[in-house]
Amino acid sequence: MKLALLGSGRMGREVERLAHATGHEIVVSLDSQTNPGGDALRDAVADADVVVDFTRPEAALRNIEDVARAGLPMVVGTTGWYDEINKVREIVRAQDTGLVWAANFSIGAQALLRLVEHAAKFLDRFEEYDPYVVEHHHRGKRDTPSGTGLRLAEKIIASMSRKDQSLSGNPEGRIPLRAVHVASVRAGEAFGQHKVGFDAAAESIELTHTARSREGFARGALYAAEWIRQRTGVFEFSELFEQVLPQ
Repeated sequence: MKLALLGSGRMGREVERLAHATGHEIVVSLDSQTNPGGDALRDAVADADVVVDFTRPEAALRNIEDVARAGLPMVVGTTGWYDEINKVREIVRAQDTGLVWAANFSIGAQALLRLVEHAAKFLDRFEEYDPYVVEHHHRGKRDTPSGTGLRLAEKIIASMSRKDQSLSGNPEGRIPLRAVHVASVRAGEAFGQHKVGFDAAAESIELTHTARSREGFARGALYAAEWIRQRTGVFEFSELFEQVLPQ
């Protein structure tokens, strides 16, 4: 593929490294300083097959609009813009192009989401098992809690009749019984760890995904780029596996 990269941070650099290593061509790489936006951005990415975005939440919607108007499919790994998802669907639909988004492009994280969903459904009938989410990322991560942490909480809520809300941070007082607590740690250089626990008096169950490097995220983003290249519509990364893998 010919790829255009938006974002030159840690993830952008890893996508670029792995793209070169796997035989793809980077036709242009733009960061927040060199991204012109508007018609100039559309001209800059015109030779690409797919545009990959790992920038900042405040830039994501503008980038999506510009790339869609260029008629190009897109992979968006930037987080923190999901309250605009309905607007993004309208933009992509109007331009008849394609977009894949995810809070986490790791294949292992996708497996964790499915494991958590099945565990939550199984344990729903046993009220003594109380679920929680803990996520740990490097100190410089911009969003808290992580998008993946919130997605895990959503999976639990959708799978358990006795949970109907998530609660992040460390609020004063007791956590409501119907809430799933999402706790965040920001320290050191952790690439990303997500743990879901089901805690009971007699025992505890823990499901954990630990990223050892950013390569897993970059590999998933390139997989998504290959997949969306000839497709239209807006897809969350997990939907790719629902379409290509047996249930």
